[in-house]
Amino acid sequence: MNPESKFILLVEDNPQDEALTIRALKKNGVTNEITVARDGEEALDFLFCRGMHAGRDSKIQPQVVLLDLKLPKIDGIQVLKEIRANEKTKFLPVIILTTSSEDKDVISGYKSGANAYVKKPVDFKEFSEAVKTLGLFWLLLNLTPNSLR
Repeated sequence: MNPESKFILLVEDNPQDEALTIRALKKNGVTNEITVARDGEEALDFLFCRGMHAGRDSKIQPQVVLLDLKLPKIDGIQVLKEIRANEKTKFLPVIILTTSSEDKDVISGYKSGANAYVKKPVDFKEFSEAVKTLGLFWLLLNLTPNSLR
């Protein structure tokens, strides 16, 4: 992976939602590489270069993380807390992308450091528009401390 590449880390355990998200990104011209982690533990192993990702260059981090909340092994809120607690990843943009619109989940997401909380629309057209907006802002317009290097 090129250190200059701007890629997305999609953390999603549902294969249909994974395919839908990738399809919506591609449909809207987002050509960035997409790395998928299918549970919270795999996401943290990827970000912190441990476990099966132990040989990965820790300087290469995603441009944005799209994080589901309801994940096996380690839930999305705990993943987010660990991202925020680590010096190397604390400024990494994390967007919660989930089916839950429960007040407690929204509040917990923001309290834990989410940059945005997006409820997955059921309709593909709506979902595609939401992903298009996310992609334009977080991949093209948003500046992060890592993007200034």
